[in-house]
Amino acid sequence: MSTSHARTGPLALAALGVVYGDIGTSPLYTMKEVFAGAHHPVPITPDNVLGILSLIFWSLMIVVTVKYVAFILKADNKGEGGIMALMALALRPVADGSRRQATILVLGLFGAALFYGDGVITPAISVLSAVEGLEIATPELKPYVIPITLGVLIGLFLIQRRGTGSVGTLFGPICAVWFLALAVLGIASIVDHPQVLLALDPRQGLAFFAAQPLLAFFSLGAVVLAVTGTEALYADMGHFGRKPIQLAWLGMVLPALVLNYFGQGALLLDDATAIENPFYRLAPDWALYPLVGLATAATVIASQAVISGAFSITQQAMQLGYSPRLAVQHTSDRQIGQIYLPAVNWTLLILVIALVLGFGSSTKLAAAYGIAVTGTMAITSVLAFCVAYWLWGWPLWRAMLGATPFLAIDLAFFFANAAKIADGGWFPLAFGLLVFVLLTTWKQGRHLLARRLEAESIPLDAFIGGCGADRVPRVPGTAVFLTTNPDGVPHALLHSLKHYQTLHQRMVLATVSVLDVPRVADAQRVSAEKLPNDFWRVKVFYGFMDEPDLPAALEWCAEQGLHLDAMDTTFFLGRETLIPKLGSEMAYWREKLFVALFRNAGSAATYFRLPPNRVVELGTQVVL
Repeated sequence: MSTSHARTGPLALAALGVVYGDIGTSPLYTMKEVFAGAHHPVPITPDNVLGILSLIFWSLMIVVTVKYVAFILKADNKGEGGIMALMALALRPVADGSRRQATILVLGLFGAALFYGDGVITPAISVLSAVEGLEIATPELKPYVIPITLGVLIGLFLIQRRGTGSVGTLFGPICAVWFLALAVLGIASIVDHPQVLLALDPRQGLAFFAAQPLLAFFSLGAVVLAVTGTEALYADMGHFGRKPIQLAWLGMVLPALVLNYFGQGALLLDDATAIENPFYRLAPDWALYPLVGLATAATVIASQAVISGAFSITQQAMQLGYSPRLAVQHTSDRQIGQIYLPAVNWTLLILVIALVLGFGSSTKLAAAYGIAVTGTMAITSVLAFCVAYWLWGWPLWRAMLGATPFLAIDLAFFFANAAKIADGGWFPLAFGLLVFVLLTTWKQGRHLLARRLEAESIPLDAFIGGCGADRVPRVPGTAVFLTTNPDGVPHALLHSLKHYQTLHQRMVLATVSVLDVPRVADAQRVSAEKLPNDFWRVKVFYGFMDEPDLPAALEWCAEQGLHLDAMDTTFFLGRETLIPKLGSEMAYWREKLFVALFRNAGSAATYFRLPPNRVVELGTQVVL
């Protein structure tokens, strides 16, 4: 057996927890929301149950199996997935400054913003729906459901700073037990009512639509809960690879989900009152408490995956220039990508607590769930079309034929969920819009600031020509100036020369660029160019998933003739004080927002891992 095949099994097991935790906990609330939700509940009749089961089964087959597992996973950016990676792929063949580029950026950023809305709702609805099983076991425990849910969630967010490495090895086995439990519970019920297997026939779903088209359409707003979490398939591809994710889905997750949904349907055919909580009513009384414990563990794992995804996408946004620098803590010395962002963590916790207290039950939360997920799914379909047509060179008819059916299904789910906007669906949209405004404001503000600095800069060649040894005194050592414009003189350098009247013996102007690939190999990390009068121009390259470490990157300059002694090197950074101005290219309120974000952004020295005792910051005022 080859090494790659030997690793596929363990990776598939690990993927059960990280990749499929969200979609794997959907049986806790999907059927309940379809038949007893607050929005257009479907009457429990044999035809309706078979119709809904058919819709759920074919949604899993078309949306998850065909669209994501078979198609979207092929749109990898050097092995990495996720909407930011897909956006980078779609932008690769597009000209800078074009309308097409602007459209792709807006779509990609709004899809990423909606992901944050999903990241807030998933922990709330998943854990709450699991703990609600206590009501079924012992009705007297109902008053304790909210406090227990909050306790579990607070504990989950408190342990984030410790990293998931120590408990991550348990995620896969626990979720394997969870999926096995889903299958066993479903089979036991299907055996009693095997007629539910008729729902495998797509004509059952079509007949449901033909008989009650309006009700069937609105039911899609709850049916979509069965496919929430599919974006994680794509986003986590870089951690596990395409084959293990596909193996886990086809080998365990899909069969377990289908069996459980059909088991719940069989139960409803036998006893319509089971709709109060069809998932837990599948279990015998003696198994309720163990099942609540297992469900809570599974939902915590699902929530962990979403929280980690929020950390990862924030790091990507920082690298690509759409987010201010935030404090990033690395929680593992061995596993790349295991990070903790305190600001994101505590913001999510506050919002999750507010959701649990504000909505109070998984049924009410379900009204807010779905619209963010379906919006991201629709955007993924559009971006995948862009990649297939412009990057892969597919004929237009083939790209349209591949994307249009998926987009039509995504939009049907989205508009069915739109009916729930007034009752909670507004939250993920409003939160996503807020995040979108923050991301675009930061990018536009940084662009405006760079233009202002560039307009006041001096051409580098002319400056170097006037810095001969007989004109400007030199002091021993190396000075590294960070700059965004490799052809201009950094403001920090001008201020340093003005104040100290000297230059260091060796002057290094370093520009950091983030490429549209996930990671850059160390051998291609730096480019060093020797200039006259002991000046060097250095370009440092990172991928959007790399973790910046500028001193380590500069060590690679030795291969190109630039040897840096860490104890003899000083890093000079510019510290701009921004002043908003009416009548600028940017709206005044966005200027004020950008100034506030800029003022609270993390230190560049910390972000680039510069040694604190070797950093000098020089300030300047910039009118926007």
